[in-house]
Amino acid sequence: MSISRRKFLGWLGAAGLGTTVGHKTARAASNKTFSGYPQSNGVLFDNTRCIGCRKCEEGCNKVNELPEPDRPFSDLSLLDTQRRTTAKTYTVVNRYDDAGRGKGPLYRKIQCNHCLEPACASVCFVSAFKKSSTGAVTYDESVCVGCRYCMIACPFEIPTYEYDNAFSPKVMKCTMCFPRISKGLLPGCVEACPTEALTYGKREDLLRIGRERIRKFPDRYVDHIYGENEMGGTSWLYLSAVPFREIGMREDLGVTPAPKLTAGALSAVPIVVGLWPVLLTGIYAINQRKEKIEKQEKEQAVAAAVEAAEAEAKARMKEAMAFAEKQKDQDTDKKSSEEDS
Repeated sequence: MSISRRKFLGWLGAAGLGTTVGHKTARAASNKTFSGYPQSNGVLFDNTRCIGCRKCEEGCNKVNELPEPDRPFSDLSLLDTQRRTTAKTYTVVNRYDDAGRGKGPLYRKIQCNHCLEPACASVCFVSAFKKSSTGAVTYDESVCVGCRYCMIACPFEIPTYEYDNAFSPKVMKCTMCFPRISKGLLPGCVEACPTEALTYGKREDLLRIGRERIRKFPDRYVDHIYGENEMGGTSWLYLSAVPFREIGMREDLGVTPAPKLTAGALSAVPIVVGLWPVLLTGIYAINQRKEKIEKQEKEQAVAAAVEAAEAEAKARMKEAMAFAEKQKDQDTDKKSSEEDS
């Protein structure tokens, strides 16, 4: 298969036109404006009530039917290391011994924050991620193409990829137990918490609860509800006894929703997606042509070497036969001379 440079560039031009004129499946979702659902639900996490028992991790594992961990949930020595969510673990609890300021260790529960305007959804050009009216950010594996833009876009570094699943890998993250809350049930972690460190309900109600706790106990809490405005707001809200940076949370995110930050940069996503198969086809064609030429050159080189070897062999044979004939003539002359004498 041969391909000219003109033809290859023609393919690219056609693909670029197709992606900019009528290609509807590959589009940058970030170009759309979405302001969340005002009446959606959420979860309020109060780290002054968390005791680090890991019951929330166990509850999450059970209701989501995730693989059993290598070490049991009763093993609290895992709290000695800083962990993050994985494809097999939707939520983890980390301990911060130096953040308590003499009040004892504090804990932080980590999971998807379910942004009101999710960064993962804003970069997903196939709409695999969607913000639900329940408050949950859901994931549809049937349309996911595995580009992993969501992993790069998420400011909280939550989505993870099933790298060990070679045939049908998925992006994995907390779904706020969407199937359960759609039936009126509590998220698994909330239901399992023995100290009511987790409260599930309408986001507006959770904000009122958070403000009331801060008002009643100003010495117990930082005067801020994390997630009320960060990145445009999240459905997962936090109360803390110490500044949030001391328990590993980002305080530099600002209040601008992700879609407004990513719209310009992601406007080229559909073009990239549309050109990618064509680029691969072109590279494949060029490589095929290169391999064909290399094969032809190799065959020609082998043929030339064989021909040269055969010619050399014939020449040496001719020389040997001439030498043998000459030797024969000398022997004949010598024998004749001996008979004459």
